[in-house]
Amino acid sequence: MRRAPTHPGHARDRGSGTLLGMGIIIVVLVLAATLLEAGNSMRASAHATAVAQQAARAGADQLDLAALRADATVRVDPTAAQTAAQAYLAQVGEAGTVQATPTDVTVTVTITRERVLLPLVGIRTLTVTSTANAVPLLV
Repeated sequence: MRRAPTHPGHARDRGSGTLLGMGIIIVVLVLAATLLEAGNSMRASAHATAVAQQAARAGADQLDLAALRADATVRVDPTAAQTAAQAYLAQVGEAGTVQATPTDVTVTVTITRERVLLPLVGIRTLTVTSTANAVPLLV
């Protein structure tokens, strides 16, 4: 004896709601993963920028005192600036390059971070590069 469906006409729809629900869950998970990775990328970029700016400022603070005393010329001591900027980079544990001239200091920082979820699809690392420039300031 066959049992009559309780909702005639809907017998063919059995399980279609489950498939739709699974599709929605997959889309939500992909969007959440994308949001997480984007947030990590923005945080790494902000960190690289902050480190580069601080290192450049540390370098630009190294004034050529002989020129300042002799004729009040404000300029950077390039050797001291490079040393100070590299010391700051070492202190925060990041790597970068420093170029110092008597007029300014430029620092480029490259940061590599591990991805959170993208290793599942073969993308393991995120590399962010930021460059900052600072000039000497006498207040």
